[in-house]
Amino acid sequence: MPRSVNHVASKAKRKRILKLTKGYYGARKNVWTVAKNTWEKGLTYAYRDRKNKKRNFRALWIQRINAAARIHDMSYSQLMGALRKAGIEINRKVLADLAMNNPEAFKAIVDKVK
Repeated sequence: MPRSVNHVASKAKRKRILKLTKGYYGARKNVWTVAKNTWEKGLTYAYRDRKNKKRNFRALWIQRINAAARIHDMSYSQLMGALRKAGIEINRKVLADLAMNNPEAFKAIVDKVK
């Protein structure tokens, strides 16, 4: 007697993953083993880069704040220290946005902590 295999489920699983790899280059889109490996690796990258995205944005905000602070004769670390001492709780994301899009408001904050 032949062994029992659930072809419906395994075919559906393969079909689902091959559908997810649509648009990939070469064998990565249509050869089952290659496509499966590529898709799994993609999930790993996605997980890792969700963490890295936070890191990268924080670094970007710091660079923008530093550039804007130096226009007003202050370094980033001096500005952040002065903000803490003055009890002004404003996060880097908002500070960077002000530095870019609202220089007058940023200048007002710098003048307040000087």
